[in-house]
Amino acid sequence: MKLTELFENVPDVEIRSLMADSRKKRPDSIFFCVKGMMFDGHRFVDQAIENGAKVIVHSEPFEKMNPDVTYIRVKDVTAAFNQVADAFYGYPSHKMLMFGVTGTNGKSSISCMIRDMMNHFMPTGYIGTIAIEYGNVKLPPLLTTPNIDDMHGILRDMLDAGMKCCALEASSIGIEQGRIASIDFDVAIFTNLTHDHLDYHGTMANYFQAKKRFFDTLKEDAVAITNADDPYGMRIVEDCPCRVVTYGIENPADYQVTKYQLLKDRTRFTLRIGNMEYEIESNLVARFNIYNLLAAIAALHEKGISLTQMMPFIRNFSQIEGRMERISEGQPFNILIDFAHTPDGIEKVCQYASAITPKDNRIIGITGSAGKRDTEKRPVFGKILDKYCDMIILTEDDPRSESIRDIAEEIASGIKDTNYIIIDDRSDAIRQAVEMASEGDTILILGKGDEKFIYRDFGREPYEGDDVLAREAVRKYYLDQGEEYE
Repeated sequence: MKLTELFENVPDVEIRSLMADSRKKRPDSIFFCVKGMMFDGHRFVDQAIENGAKVIVHSEPFEKMNPDVTYIRVKDVTAAFNQVADAFYGYPSHKMLMFGVTGTNGKSSISCMIRDMMNHFMPTGYIGTIAIEYGNVKLPPLLTTPNIDDMHGILRDMLDAGMKCCALEASSIGIEQGRIASIDFDVAIFTNLTHDHLDYHGTMANYFQAKKRFFDTLKEDAVAITNADDPYGMRIVEDCPCRVVTYGIENPADYQVTKYQLLKDRTRFTLRIGNMEYEIESNLVARFNIYNLLAAIAALHEKGISLTQMMPFIRNFSQIEGRMERISEGQPFNILIDFAHTPDGIEKVCQYASAITPKDNRIIGITGSAGKRDTEKRPVFGKILDKYCDMIILTEDDPRSESIRDIAEEIASGIKDTNYIIIDDRSDAIRQAVEMASEGDTILILGKGDEKFIYRDFGREPYEGDDVLAREAVRKYYLDQGEEYE
């Protein structure tokens, strides 16, 4: 593509790629001097030029300029990056049906539900915390919401692979940093807002405003779908320029559950839409998954898919990796793996565990907390686990450069009555929980979900995964004991 197709009054330079990370080799590229959380791209222009940048887009002046390079000064580098990336990749989001999901909890589950159901009607991709998926392609996740260049590149690849639709997770940090500012969303969903990412946003007010910006900037013919039961649900769409649709259980809503039944392996509820009522049954479990399913149903229904068409697929969803994932190797107790890493998320999983665990049995909770991230929530984790669990194992969860034991002790400061132990190694913690579990107990393995890595002080290290370790522990422990379970 020619530079003249992207900017006015510029030389006729051939552009082959875009760049925001000066460390990456990108021949014949445009380098955007983005100001990030820790680094300012203006400081790395020389490195970018060495790695192939022919054009520099910047907002700050330079004392020295390379005569072989084109410099373009703009007021807002991030805005320019969005505009250029969208054009460079051929406006892919404008050519697909785009669903965006934001909120503290539920983004992955709702996005995957939309992807799974929509795939029966049109080829649909997914971008988020779990993976990047479309057609037969499954790639490791980048960020929950990828950077501007990556995002448009992925959408272009999806479009070229025949995708007609995409469901993506919109994180508050991704919104704040303008990563999705040039995505053409048709449907935007709000799940809930609870304590998270305050190390980045500083206050709940700032966190809320980041999420709200997503809805404030929607196009007029989009649809905003919001949780009527969440305290922030109606506030977040106050200035929304498009049509607003609500879902809920407690408060009046466009998509409202009038009664529900939670079972160990499935959920039943009555859904009212206008004057119509539908009896819904799903293999999804826990009350919070009713909200997730409501949001997904509303999203598809608003885009013309009837409940009758959806019903067969609602009954049997594929297991969403690391989200209320049940480990079944014939053991006589429950093992649930969930990504829950916020106070609200942990409490909701614990509430479900309490509902399915007989009163005479125990709930054994395993968790940690990410190092160098939002330390204020650690004692809150302890308080919640103390309320619901009968035994707590504190262990590692992306400790980075922090001491695992120090993080665990901060969590433990919220524990008053429940016995707990600290086991630094996560695999040992899972094994210990399996060994101490009795028939009818429930083990909760929280925090990592489907992740196959752990962040340490030297960077990202491969990790087998909670699911793999839990299965291995069950097989090995009961095999060693010579016991068999049907």
